[in-house]
Amino acid sequence: MEHRIPRFTLDGVREAEVSVHPFATEDELGLTLTRFRRAGFPAVGSPDDVVLLVHGLTSSSDMFIMPEHVNLVRFLHDSGFGDVWALDFRMSNRFPYNVETRRHTLDDIAQYDHPAALRELRRHVGARRIHVVAHCLGSVSFHMSLFSGAVDGIASLVANSVGLTPRVSRWARLKLAAGPALLEYGTGLPYLDPRFRDAPPLTRRWLLARAVSLFHPECGEAACHMQSFMWGSGRPAMYRHGNLRPETHVHERLADLNGACDVNYYRHVRKMVAAGRVVKFDPGEPRHAALPDDYLANAADVGTPILYMTGDRNDVFTDSNIFCHEVMWKAAPGLHELRVLPGYGHIDPLIGKDAHLDVFPHILDFLKRH
Repeated sequence: MEHRIPRFTLDGVREAEVSVHPFATEDELGLTLTRFRRAGFPAVGSPDDVVLLVHGLTSSSDMFIMPEHVNLVRFLHDSGFGDVWALDFRMSNRFPYNVETRRHTLDDIAQYDHPAALRELRRHVGARRIHVVAHCLGSVSFHMSLFSGAVDGIASLVANSVGLTPRVSRWARLKLAAGPALLEYGTGLPYLDPRFRDAPPLTRRWLLARAVSLFHPECGEAACHMQSFMWGSGRPAMYRHGNLRPETHVHERLADLNGACDVNYYRHVRKMVAAGRVVKFDPGEPRHAALPDDYLANAADVGTPILYMTGDRNDVFTDSNIFCHEVMWKAAPGLHELRVLPGYGHIDPLIGKDAHLDVFPHILDFLKRH
């Protein structure tokens, strides 16, 4: 299939002034913040607020600047939020970390990535209000930083798909339990990649992709099949086909948007699912001594209002955010909100062709009220 959209393109933010801001974590990883500033900002009547966008596992800041539809950065700019930043942390497919067998956990991200990103961001924006829109395990890990006290001063948080109570289907539970060991020790593969179908014929990667495609007759895109295998349970699992533009649902584009995944993260997710809440992976790990064993323990003390957002057809984290909102409502009555999106799945609320009509207005309303 022809590669119709260039990788890492900035065509979706042509009217923005773009600058890249590298920074390092305390555990010595190089990460980046990218600033998208609308020319002429601040305009008369526009808020002087900053919005930080946080991707999920296997994706990157590219999910927020896709040129094939009205993307979230452009929508926020058009709506008066002229200073938008996007974080590429260690899960980003823009970095090699996901395929280097580093065995990171979400505790590493909570302790090192988000605090370092906020320090770098504050260096440029000072005391201005910062709102965060976070997706998938970017949302989980940002919750972990916020609820552990590793970051503070956040004006509001929008959490797509999952927050502090990850819940998955039975089939996904089985994959979480058996998948990492089978892949690492059975096949020698410490990561999964939607591009495995492009590996040389009869190699382990090629054979795995072919086997996965046998169980996914819903479309002809092997990268789509692999993403369903990597995440959740469904045909497809990540999104509803009809919510994507045709040029998004092609092999190279899907693999560009959602790349390789280190399977060790699954082990931490499995522990969280079993606990019914976000917990530390290894309570005895001295590097994470400052983090709580149970990230929900002090939920009532966090004053940041959170919008929990999920598609009603979420085949990755099912009803996680609906349940999380119930838990958070009991901890801090009236502070947090829930928005269930009819006809949407896991990631299409942020990369869907009509998200600017169906989803982004809910985000905008929440930001303006906080």
